[in-house]
Amino acid sequence: MGNGRNWEKVCCPAKAEDVFPFTRPVPCVMTPSTQSYWLLGAALLAAVLAGGMFFQGPSSDGNAPSPAPTDSVPAAMADTATFAGGCFWCMEPPYDKIDGVASTTSGFAGGEEVDPSYREVASGATRHTEVVQVVYDSTTVSYERLLRVYWHNVDPFDGTGQFCDRGSQYRPAIFAHDAQQQRSAERSKVTVAAQFDRDIAVQVQSLDAFYAAEQYHQNYYQKNPADYKRYRQGCGRDARLREIWGEAALSDAPLDGTT
Repeated sequence: MGNGRNWEKVCCPAKAEDVFPFTRPVPCVMTPSTQSYWLLGAALLAAVLAGGMFFQGPSSDGNAPSPAPTDSVPAAMADTATFAGGCFWCMEPPYDKIDGVASTTSGFAGGEEVDPSYREVASGATRHTEVVQVVYDSTTVSYERLLRVYWHNVDPFDGTGQFCDRGSQYRPAIFAHDAQQQRSAERSKVTVAAQFDRDIAVQVQSLDAFYAAEQYHQNYYQKNPADYKRYRQGCGRDARLREIWGEAALSDAPLDGTT
């Protein structure tokens, strides 16, 4: 994963000996040995479509659609939050399990290019960082709770990447959608700084634009659990979170160190 290395070498499914240093798999390059599998998959998909089933694929540029209020969350109650905490694969699970969260979408924010691809962002050239965008029912879960989950899933002292992923494309940040989110995020940052009595590297900034990542990145931890687990463990994410946060790691515990 780090800095987009081994793009063509590491394919789906990745070989264990090829995954170094804990590089995230990307779609395979078409070769004679894989072409037959793609053709078979295309035939099966055509059969499903012929049967009248509806399939919503990625947009024409390969990116997933941006999140929107779902049927389970009325539009009037839906709100959106955007967080950068390193690998976006790892930032979806903490929010997906929260009651009141309708959807999470991996994507990019904070850069200059319009609708960048994963490879462009991974190169570091676009100035984007990987983010997860969360659509939630604001009558069920508060933005402040989402902030607590965020802090307990990042290394707040590392502004040059997160865990094994290095570079500005993995920098931690909170992207505020409005002035209220900005104030809440800034307050939470002050609280975290006071708890540890040291500077916090996480940036709080306004969200200018969000671009959804390619479809194969969405819900990666669910679609490829073995690869995801291998990457996460190899990256040392959970060990570092426990080192920083102790029992509060991965939780929505209060930010002042109390339980």
